[in-house]
Amino acid sequence: MSQVRVRFAPSPTGPLHMGGVRTALFNYLFAKKYNGKFLLRIEDTDQKRYVEGAEDYIIKALNWCGLTPDEGPETGGNFGPYRQSERNDIYQNHIQTLLNEGKAYYAFDTAEELENLRLAAEKRGNAFLYNSANRNELKNSLSLEKSEVEELLNQKTPFVIRFKIPDNETIRAHDIIRGNIVVESNTLDDKVLFKSDGLPTYHFANIVDDHLMRISHVIRGEEWLPSLPLHILLYRAFGWEAPQFAHLPLILKPEGKGKLSKRDGEKLGFPVFPLAWETENGIHDGYRESGYLPGAFINMLALLGWNPGTEEEIMDFPSLIRLFDLSKVNKSGARFNPEKAVWFNQQYLQQLTSKELLASFQEIIKSRQIQPNDAFDLKVIDAVKERASFVKDLWENASFFYQAPQVFDEKGVKKVWKEDTEEILKNFLSLQKNIEIYSAENIHDEIQNFVKTQEIGFGKIMMPLRLSIVGALHGPDIPLMMELLGKDEIEKRVQFFIDYSH
Repeated sequence: MSQVRVRFAPSPTGPLHMGGVRTALFNYLFAKKYNGKFLLRIEDTDQKRYVEGAEDYIIKALNWCGLTPDEGPETGGNFGPYRQSERNDIYQNHIQTLLNEGKAYYAFDTAEELENLRLAAEKRGNAFLYNSANRNELKNSLSLEKSEVEELLNQKTPFVIRFKIPDNETIRAHDIIRGNIVVESNTLDDKVLFKSDGLPTYHFANIVDDHLMRISHVIRGEEWLPSLPLHILLYRAFGWEAPQFAHLPLILKPEGKGKLSKRDGEKLGFPVFPLAWETENGIHDGYRESGYLPGAFINMLALLGWNPGTEEEIMDFPSLIRLFDLSKVNKSGARFNPEKAVWFNQQYLQQLTSKELLASFQEIIKSRQIQPNDAFDLKVIDAVKERASFVKDLWENASFFYQAPQVFDEKGVKKVWKEDTEEILKNFLSLQKNIEIYSAENIHDEIQNFVKTQEIGFGKIMMPLRLSIVGALHGPDIPLMMELLGKDEIEKRVQFFIDYSH
């Protein structure tokens, strides 16, 4: 295989959807597997849909995901510029080649004229196509005299440039994922290659850029599959060898029907963008802002539509690169499961050490005007980490270490508070004063001795103790919590609980 060169070519018309990130990811994995290059190209020829800040968002999102391009607008490279808006001279030269060779032509039909033709075709029950069946009857440089065309051009009459689809040809293409594709040329439209604003369409700029940037494989979403025959014909028109193609399946809604959209995330409460995106209607949270780790996000995305053929699910970048194979990408759409996304993040978070989580946890602490303490905070993370799927869960599970409960779970109090509970707690407070080394191990031993000497069940002391410390009937191991909080704090909390429960 010659050098692999692939590209991710988004349009800066808004935030990058997770489906776009997956396309970038599959391109990246394929490039790295074969020691190739991963390019970023910004396809910004549609100025009407251009959104300020979208390009910057795309670049930041790719960097957060670890998908840093080898070549691109910021990275540079030998095949730039990497923004299509900066390549118009290149497109002008190439469209002139097709015009000179009679493979493209000027079309002067107005939007109103074309709309009337479409409506007339619909009345007959047909779809309107601008092609060999009618192009000689329409207003273009194929049907008009050369002098008429020159006059229209001199008068600056608005025009588009269309591709002259060959007549009566069978177009054969191969897709790595979907196999052989056969289309008859007479079913295709003479697509517009240059718009009336003087800018190329996606189809034309895409082909020219992929050739000049020496792209070996085009890996893109299945929405571009209907364009494949046109692209094959354009490569042929220039006398260029086409790259290999692979069209990825859609990411589907959680219920499995239809393409996953921003509205699905808003309705069901999960992000669909890698980073937050702000509009005049508010801020749409991204995976980063929702607390997802980039590795977990990427791992989850990789398995949407691709299966390595093993039972393995947790895979870091080196593993993904080693195992990735386009032939194992599914043809059918992949249903997105929000719960599975949370599971992936939980798995990745559990792999981090408490030290690695410390800075993020302490940011939460500081936001609540609590002074961080590395040694204490690390022990707290150790105590609650196994119950966390996100860093924010660490605080939710550990807040009582920093803020004594002022209210208590009502159901818990009703369940725990009996006639003898106050006496049992006061007796235990007297006992705990005698624990010289206040360690979890010694506290555990004293609780066992207390239960034996008092001839009570463990629940009689453990449940009210837990309520006193946490405010609810959940949390880490009681002796561990007591050691971290210290003898004096435990005494304060137990006494407060007694007073509260009267």
